[in-house]
Amino acid sequence: MVDAFCATWKLVDSENFDEYMKALGVGFATRQVGNVTKPTVIISQEGDKVMIRTQSTFKNTEISFKLGEEFDETTVDDRNCKSTVSLEGDKLVHVQKWDGKETKLIREIKDGKMVMNLTFEDAHAVRTYEKA
Repeated sequence: MVDAFCATWKLVDSENFDEYMKALGVGFATRQVGNVTKPTVIISQEGDKVMIRTQSTFKNTEISFKLGEEFDETTVDDRNCKSTVSLEGDKLVHVQKWDGKETKLIREIKDGKMVMNLTFEDAHAVRTYEKA
């Protein structure tokens, strides 16, 4: 169920995020901001639509989708992706595809926290959020 994820989450820990952004081809200036920004993520559900809003001092983004259905997404670092989010067991799996590339963002709830694993090629980052 997506219900477990429906909350307001605040970033509390970030590991290897710079390496992950570098692998994605994110420019130095954007990475500098990305490394110090502590975004708030608001996940909600309305009927069969799930919304993920990310708010930070740098930029706000919002995506709205149906589980398992592809949608267009413009990421914080301005990649235009074809994205799909699906529920696999108790994990929310978000796949972004662009220019023949693919990255995977897996969110799961562990000990009341939302742990997000980001993988692109050999780069792997972990971002941990607590309920705000």
